[in-house]
Amino acid sequence: MYAKCGSLESAHKVFDEMPERNVVSWTALISGYAQFDRSKESCGMFNNMLVEGYRPNEFAYASVLSCCDREFGKQVHSHTVKTCFDCYMYVANALITMYSKNKDDTHEAWMVFEWLKSRNLVSYNSMMAAFQTSGKWEEAVKLFTLMRHESDIGFDRATLLSIFSSLLFVKDCDNSYVKASCLKYCFQLHCLAIKTWFICEIGVITSLAKAYADLNAEISNLYNLFKETSGIRDIVSWTAFITIFAEQDPEMSLSMFCKLRLEDFSPDRHTYSIVLKACAGLVTDRHTLAVHSQILKHGFGNDTVLANSLIHAYGRSGSVHESKKVFDLIVEKDLVSWNSMIKIYGLHGQPKKALECFDQMNLPPDSTTFVAVLSACSHAGMVEKGTTIFESMTKSYGIVPQLDHYACMIDILGRSGRVQDAQKLINEMPLKPDSVIWSSMLGACRKHGETKLAELSAKILQELNPNNSLSYVQMSNVHYSNGTFNEGLDIRMQMKGLGVKKDPGLSWTEIGTRVHEFGAGGVHHPQRKTIFNDLEKLVEELKGLGYVTETNLVMRDIEEEDKNRELNYHSEKLAFVFALKHGELKSTRRAIRIVKNIRICVDCHNFMKFASDLTGREIIVRDSNRFHHFKKRVCSCDDYW
Repeated sequence: MYAKCGSLESAHKVFDEMPERNVVSWTALISGYAQFDRSKESCGMFNNMLVEGYRPNEFAYASVLSCCDREFGKQVHSHTVKTCFDCYMYVANALITMYSKNKDDTHEAWMVFEWLKSRNLVSYNSMMAAFQTSGKWEEAVKLFTLMRHESDIGFDRATLLSIFSSLLFVKDCDNSYVKASCLKYCFQLHCLAIKTWFICEIGVITSLAKAYADLNAEISNLYNLFKETSGIRDIVSWTAFITIFAEQDPEMSLSMFCKLRLEDFSPDRHTYSIVLKACAGLVTDRHTLAVHSQILKHGFGNDTVLANSLIHAYGRSGSVHESKKVFDLIVEKDLVSWNSMIKIYGLHGQPKKALECFDQMNLPPDSTTFVAVLSACSHAGMVEKGTTIFESMTKSYGIVPQLDHYACMIDILGRSGRVQDAQKLINEMPLKPDSVIWSSMLGACRKHGETKLAELSAKILQELNPNNSLSYVQMSNVHYSNGTFNEGLDIRMQMKGLGVKKDPGLSWTEIGTRVHEFGAGGVHHPQRKTIFNDLEKLVEELKGLGYVTETNLVMRDIEEEDKNRELNYHSEKLAFVFALKHGELKSTRRAIRIVKNIRICVDCHNFMKFASDLTGREIIVRDSNRFHHFKKRVCSCDDYW
């Protein structure tokens, strides 16, 4: 009784005062300690039981196995074999669970499972959970299929949760065929959950939604799942769905947060942090400001975790000043606070402030800190400073450089023109270079005309990530820049034959409460004729200030007039002209903000510099790499990006 209530000291006192003990009394106390995760006492009691000559029963074995570490668990396993209790299903299930705690190796758990002559649902669930925690989704799926086909054992909520969670690991798979197959399998599991009524359980439906999201299911299907949870949602399920949509559709995530508030649910700190993550993916800081006010209203103003999320959200939506204000108000800054502020400074082209922040840290930096600092140096062309910091990682702080740090150094050296030094560093790396490193190398080779090294980098990149268009596009651009149009065209044809598609250039800007999307060429925009006319007039005015189109950037052998027209219709230019016309009546002081999904080209960069001078407006462009703040014909990146 005492053990069940958590009064273990009282239970132990009663145990010590017992004139006679038996296996049941020993097992009860071992189980009590195990239940409250006091593994040291549980293992100690088990040892004492053996020393005093008592033979453990299956419940004693299972209890101690539920809380012991791997080393002691192996000793208990040996004892079960000696006493023939390893054949007991209850004990074997506990052994599988114990071995599955080692996420890197499920071999021993599988050996126990295979040895079992008779298995129950717990046996299968334990083994599937072991595969799931170790990321072996294929084995988990195969075992579930085997269980369904070769036994009369049914399944329960835990089974479905393990399988859905296993499918989350497919997210990192580059094979589109595998993802499509898993999506089909997920649909079959969905049907099975409906048939058995497990779909009515909120835990099952949220796990299913997460699996669908990671397998790139349609947003509309995910929203239909969300609607099916009406009436059974709690704050945990609300937060789970908001998390899913924060990555897939930030606007939908915010809409769901508003619905949560309308249904009188009280968001917790985790809910707020996820909503702020969604805000970070939007064009302006308007939504971040609104959520920030809610955080203050509900008494979370002093929460360091939420403050860190605010730093990130404000910074990613273009307001580095607001990020700094939040950072300065944090009473107890943790390592994430410092890392977030350094990263934001680097993204916004303020490397000196990033380095000042690094010098002011009152906590030992970690691996993430150095990625943020090195990235800031990379964006600003600070080669010597970046090299010094990279070398100090091991010498001064004892941090061994990982792939992220090497990628930053390759970028630092490559951007500055020291391509041979970058290649030398790759050859000397103690780690195998990944696709990020070769991508940085390829970009540097293209920028500085290193055709042979570019070909080598592109070939390796294609082997590492054959479905990514980057290596093909970059290499074809190298050929176009060199005037070898036929070779560039061959690569584009190769892409088409392999089914590799290039991401289209898209830009977004927010007018009032509505976000407008623009594609390169603008052919689908309903106001395209007006936008084209306004853009052509603006270009003529900019040419009067000295703006010259970079026609050499057009990667096709076409007439000069056509090149000018193609450059004029880049998505960020269309977004700017639209924002200038429709936003000027509201305020001429607020910056025009544009988000682009790929890197801004040199011509558009020059265009924005001249446009900021002509209109007297600050222009903030967030591309795939960083922020560009254009003001009075100057960009925060100092034309180095």
